[in-house]
Amino acid sequence: MIQFGTGGFRAIIGEDFTRENLELLSLALVRLIREKGKESEPVIIGYDRRFLSDIAARWIVCVFAAEGIKTHLVDYDAPTPLIMFEVMKEKVSYGLMITASHNPAEYNGVKVFTSGGRDATEEVTDEIEAQIARIQKPDIKSMEYTKALECGLVTVINPQNEYIDSILNVIDRESIKKRHLNVLLDPMFGVSKTTLQTILLTCRCNVEVIHDRHDTLFGGRLPAPNSSTLTHLSQLVVQGKYDLGIATDGDADRIGLIDAAGTFIHPNDILVLLYYYLHEFKGWKGAAVRNVATTHCLDAMAAHFGEKCYEVPVGFKHISSKMEETDALIGGESSGGLTVRGHIRGKDGVYAGALLVEMLSVIGKPLSEVLRDIHRRYGSFSMSEFDCRMTDRHKEELKHLLFEEKKVPEFGVEVDRVSYLDGCKVYFKNGGWVICRFSGTEPVLRIFCEMASETEAEKISLVFRKFLNL
Repeated sequence: MIQFGTGGFRAIIGEDFTRENLELLSLALVRLIREKGKESEPVIIGYDRRFLSDIAARWIVCVFAAEGIKTHLVDYDAPTPLIMFEVMKEKVSYGLMITASHNPAEYNGVKVFTSGGRDATEEVTDEIEAQIARIQKPDIKSMEYTKALECGLVTVINPQNEYIDSILNVIDRESIKKRHLNVLLDPMFGVSKTTLQTILLTCRCNVEVIHDRHDTLFGGRLPAPNSSTLTHLSQLVVQGKYDLGIATDGDADRIGLIDAAGTFIHPNDILVLLYYYLHEFKGWKGAAVRNVATTHCLDAMAAHFGEKCYEVPVGFKHISSKMEETDALIGGESSGGLTVRGHIRGKDGVYAGALLVEMLSVIGKPLSEVLRDIHRRYGSFSMSEFDCRMTDRHKEELKHLLFEEKKVPEFGVEVDRVSYLDGCKVYFKNGGWVICRFSGTEPVLRIFCEMASETEAEKISLVFRKFLNL
């Protein structure tokens, strides 16, 4: 069973993430490529450090080879944004990355990219699913990997230097060099070490690295940079007197940040900091784009700048599309993914890390102090987050309640409107909001609430949870 969610196809290894399904997906994409008349172009393929990722990449290229479609294989564990960069650089129509990003270790998956190095739209993934439905098992053929290499149908490439240089060429290296910052990097047993460490060392930072060995179990923790998974990084930043701690998720497209005091900087605040820095210090102008579960501080800031902040559904493909449509300056999400105009059209934790080091070097003040200044100017915004794993039956019951009966609780706060753009989002007249939505990558229900204070946000979130019997 192959279904694409907000971040590609993801499944538990041995259940739906199998050789048979990956070969099925590969042939479906081959047929779509032919239908679009793109069979003369190579397909870029990469993989991360997850269990079976490297082997799965070979299963896929062997199906393409059997169908006479050339592939360019990045044959080492690489960041997802590097593969997106290569799709953009080679000006090809399709690319694939074998990863399940920040999901638990028992998952793996496939991300599909299209022209410009962007996440495939729902239209594209719907077309792939439609092709899958028409394929019979005897249709699938595979060529031996060594033969595919000999025939020139698979070419092994290494675009790492060009990707690194593309970031070095757009950051203010001289300002970083003057600061001699001490940075502690946590790749979370993922794939960002070589690229991000090389960039920061080139800028004369002192960089130490933790959790960098190859561990397909990710040290027994979720490879997602959040407040609960970065406690060790926080402790080490304080103990070692580092200026900054940077973490990236399993495939390095998301970022987490720890300031010099050991404080976790929420991804919402990372977005706010960068939008402020790019606009006020670098003089870059433009709108912002965020998803439905991301801070409205961006809206307040954009309004002050004379710009607009656009709201889109969850899934970075929606952010990329809206940024392209509006020529927005920055786009991001509350889970740590972001990009900036002029870079790839997808999220990039490596580029974000380099840009944050530049920001710290230029502003010269602790991040917490900069954030206090921002909130004094644009208002106070505090977020509460809640996750709950769902059975299929419970999920359907709640979907019926929220999206068919369209019931919401009495919050004790005046409601402005309710939106069903993605999930059920209630906007309050005081500027706060709460959203309940189902994850597109895991069997999880999520509730996000943003109010003027943490206490208010927790209170509203609790009302929603009680209403849903969670």
